[in-house]
Amino acid sequence: MPRVEAPPAISAEAAAALVKPGDWVDYGLGAAQPEVFDRALAVRVNGLRGVKIRSGMAVRPRAVLAADPTGEHFSLLAWHFGGLERNAHDAGIAHYIPMNFGEAPDYYRRFIERVDVACLQTAPMDAHGFFNFGITVTFLKAITERAKTLIVETNPHMPRVFGAQEAVHASDVDFVLEGSGTPLPELPNAPAGEVDKKVANLIAAEIEDGACLQIGIGGMPNAVCTLLKDAGVKGLGIHTEMLVDGILELYEAGLVTGEHKQINRGQMVFTFAAGSKRLYDFVDQNSAAQSFPVDYTNLPDNIARNERVTSINNTTQIDLQGQVASESSGHRHISGTGGQLQFVRGAYASKRGKSFICLSSTYERPGKRESRIVLTLTPGNIVTTPRTDTMYVVTEYGMTNLKGKSAPERALALIGIAHPDFRESLSREAREKKLIPRAFF
Repeated sequence: MPRVEAPPAISAEAAAALVKPGDWVDYGLGAAQPEVFDRALAVRVNGLRGVKIRSGMAVRPRAVLAADPTGEHFSLLAWHFGGLERNAHDAGIAHYIPMNFGEAPDYYRRFIERVDVACLQTAPMDAHGFFNFGITVTFLKAITERAKTLIVETNPHMPRVFGAQEAVHASDVDFVLEGSGTPLPELPNAPAGEVDKKVANLIAAEIEDGACLQIGIGGMPNAVCTLLKDAGVKGLGIHTEMLVDGILELYEAGLVTGEHKQINRGQMVFTFAAGSKRLYDFVDQNSAAQSFPVDYTNLPDNIARNERVTSINNTTQIDLQGQVASESSGHRHISGTGGQLQFVRGAYASKRGKSFICLSSTYERPGKRESRIVLTLTPGNIVTTPRTDTMYVVTEYGMTNLKGKSAPERALALIGIAHPDFRESLSREAREKKLIPRAFF
């Protein structure tokens, strides 16, 4: 085997010095976020202005934001919000980049004009000269193709995954920065509450043998995985955006075989993993779990090639016509479109496919309880899934399929699964706005 020359090593200080005022800097997504480069860049705060940092779903605090709380020097543009991005948004120093997650690679290849410096956390170089993206394949390869200067910050704790576009070759890397060697942050599994369990019971009853699952983040989708272990289903497949511990538990229970999949038969397909160290150890060099770029995993046409695709995602608010708002609270951005819409569409197009939007019927505000099912969305709320795409909606009070239902039928069906304390007021409001005509009473 010919020896592969490693790219030049660089110190954190020298790497940060490559950033100039006004530059666009990419940190990738999630676990790809660099640590030592971020801290070194923060030290340069007073010498830089107008630096825009593209990132998203931060798994640890960003030093550049702590160093510049007013946003005079660094601005964060995020593909998806987690808690850290929400806090920065509230402070006016972070803003969302609207996207369907599965389109992100294309954005870089066609529309994003500048990637002056990219620094991505990867596994150390292997014997073949590749730096593996590990648990965050997503759209990182597309970033490397556009970066004027590409730095990889290596971490020995980053798993090496199999799949496609899961690594960048040494010949395409400008500098290697040795990372701090900090273990990857773990995402605690949200414990399932009573409402989560009731919703999960309704969904689990709809999942057939041989179904191909996409599981979103949160207590409800994970509760579905827990219930499926005892539901008697078998021969499940996985084609998902995010790989979570709940899926690993199904695999370990012998319920995930992938034998009925039409593409990537026998393999669990994902584009990023978020969960425990046990999950990260599982995906390390494991042919059973393969990671592909997000324009493969989230493309509705690819999703639909498998049969009985079952997509399970959360939302925070839905109106009586079926518009699903999952990413903002009024004008306050809280998450992102992610892959929800693409999986809703892909699951519907799949033979015998089903998409589920789940939510608790109410939420608590200081001194007040509010319904998540409403006549009109909160002003400023962003529609994630249009009413024409919404299929099954599930709360702890029941399930309804909106496909084929007229506007009055939808309103009545959604009122029927709202919290009992809000049904009368929702019915009255719907009648007043002539959403439900007299003939339906």
